Parts: sequence; C-alpha cells; structure tokens
Amino acid sequence: MNGNDMKPEMEDYFEGKKLYGNDFLPGQISKWYEEESEGYADLGNKNLSTYCYEYHEMNKIHGFNKIKDRVFNNVLGFGSAWGYEFEPIIGKIEKLTIIEPSDNLLSDKIGSLVPVYVKPNVNGELPFDKDSFDLITCFGVLHHIPNVSFVLGELIRVLKPNGHLLMQEPIVSMGDWRQKREGLTKNERGIPVSFFDFEFKKYPVRIISKEFCFTATYRLEKVLGKFIKKPVYSFRYYVHFDKYLPNILRRNVHYHAKKGLHKIAPSSIFFVVKKNYENE
Repeated sequence: MNGNDMKPEMEDYFEGKKLYGNDFLPGQISKWYEEESEGYADLGNKNLSTYCYEYHEMNKIHGFNKIKDRVFNNVLGFGSAWGYEFEPIIGKIEKLTIIEPSDNLLSDKIGSLVPVYVKPNVNGELPFDKDSFDLITCFGVLHHIPNVSFVLGELIRVLKPNGHLLMQEPIVSMGDWRQKREGLTKNERGIPVSFFDFEFKKYPVRIISKEFCFTATYRLEKVLGKFIKKPVYSFRYYVHFDKYLPNILRRNVHYHAKKGLHKIAPSSIFFVVKKNYENE
C-alpha cells in the first residue's frame, strides 16, 4: 500500500488537515496503547548498558536554556523512560515523577534523585490535581499517542500557573503508518504544526518559543555517518546551525512529502510554553 492508494477519508490525514487517531473510540485507543506501550523498548532500546541518550544539546539549546534561572519543586516527565533528559537540570529538581508505560525503561536513580514512576491511564487521564507541576517535559511522546488533543489538555491542566511545558515532536508523517516502517513503532506518526497552533489557542498559555529543528537531518546522517559515530544532533555546533537553517526552509515543510525536494525541510518542532495565571 502506498500514498497513491489512499481511501478518500484518509486523504485529510495524509495532507495534515486532520490528525490520525485523534478521534478514536475507547476500544481503538486501548488497542493502540497495547501496541505502543513497549514499542520503543522493542526497537532495541531495552539494554541500559548500550543505550545512549543523545538529545542533551537539542534539549538545552531549544528548551532548558530558556528557563535556566528556575528551580523546580515538582517536575513531571511525560513518557521520559529512564529520565536521562533531566540530567542537565537534575540538581534543580526537588521531586520528579515520570509517566511511563514500559516496564523495561525504568531508572532507580537519576543523579542523586529517585524518580517516582506512574503507569499512564489508557484513556490519557493524568492522576494528578490541577496545577500540580512547575515543569513538564514531553519529548517525542505525543506522536505515539492516539488522542493527542485530550492528552495535551491534561498536560496543561496539571501544569502550575507560571510553570513551563517543554515539548518536541515530529511534524511530518514519518511515512505511511499503515505499513511497517523500519526503526519506527507500529502507530507513531508526526503531528502537523497547524494542529499545535489550533490546540494551544484553547488554553491559558503563552508560547515562549516555537522553533523548527531536525532539518534534513536523516539525509545528513547518511552522509556523515561514514565519518562520525555519534548522530549529528548530539553536537552543539550542529544544533545551533540547525536552529537557524529552518528559517530558510520552514516554508518547505509538507506533512506527507512525496517529492525529494520537500524532504529538505525541518521535520520537528520544539515548543516552550508557559501557563498563565487565571487573571491574565
């Protein structure tokens, strides 16, 4: 099955007009959850001795550096697995809770901090009170979830006023999710930029930054991978370069790109979002 074989009702999804899975019924959501809960771990990420977290520079430059003067009493990592993403700021965190479906991606300690792990509810409801966390991270997680609108609303609900949500997600389809794709879980698909623009308008939040990233990174990796062992996005200089390159190529973003030229564009977006006080 390829992009030319799409049924009429699928065209809106592949054109980025609608987000596939966002209107699923409870039974469909349960099936998706079962298929995805260990999906990332089963791709070969279970072995802690060989796993290496390589997104620190990306997270710092696009996210943590924008809130570097803050300390955090209560932090939520949504789908944060071993929690390596918190290493650059672990000394500023008093309590860390991680929502994680996998039984294979759990840490006893991150730095000197012992994280509290909580299994997600299948329907996406978060088992926390309103205004609970002063920092929430969600790095590459929502595109594994069907009912993204609901889950995003839950993240904002449990975020404290003046708290920050840091979020990075792919904004391209990642191929045809109806067929098996090498290196990807069964159901993951990117989330169109227009989806986020629409959703954030529903809530009392302010977009601190919205930065495109991962510009033609896959193609660059194929060339440079012959000479360097680490991925290019793990290097600070590349991340800085990639931060400004999208200003030139962002108009070339196509959700389900079919032409080679359309693939030379940013493939992800990084948001820093601040929740307003009720009277703002």
